[in-house]
Amino acid sequence: MLRLTSSRLGSLLAGRPTAALTFSIKGRAASQQSHEVSEALDMSRPMYYDRVDMPLPDKPYKDVLSEAEQKLKQKEKGPWSQLTNEEKVALYRLKFCQSYSEMKAPSAEWKTVLGGVLFFLGFTGLVVWWQRIYVYPPRPRTLEDDWKAMQLQRMLDMRINPVEGLSAKWDYDKGQWK
Repeated sequence: MLRLTSSRLGSLLAGRPTAALTFSIKGRAASQQSHEVSEALDMSRPMYYDRVDMPLPDKPYKDVLSEAEQKLKQKEKGPWSQLTNEEKVALYRLKFCQSYSEMKAPSAEWKTVLGGVLFFLGFTGLVVWWQRIYVYPPRPRTLEDDWKAMQLQRMLDMRINPVEGLSAKWDYDKGQWK
């Protein structure tokens, strides 16, 4: 049976990879074989994001500019009437990755979600069908209509609960329900 130490469990929950402390036959730790280190994100530094509810990200989309982009940034400081539409769009793309219309555009994610839901519903249906055939016992005979009719007739013959119950609603002289 697997047992996790508290530090290993904590690292799994935090998303940081650590080597498992499993011992081989010779008693050497398997953690000596793996030296992978993942780079942790520093969440205190400004980050870029495209969100409709927060229109201005902490930093521009492109930090490192090419030579042409630096010339365009210098041209930006002058009058904007001298800029072409393509240059204005290029300046926008330096600052932002997506426009509002691109962020609000419908995606095809609903198809994936619907496909996943239908897949799991189908799989659940197959499990239920398999259980009904191979796991559950056959239906008891007391649930058959003939048995229920005989049971009802016996209850009426015994006059079960004659004040407010079943027998109170049966007319014994006419042999039918009141």
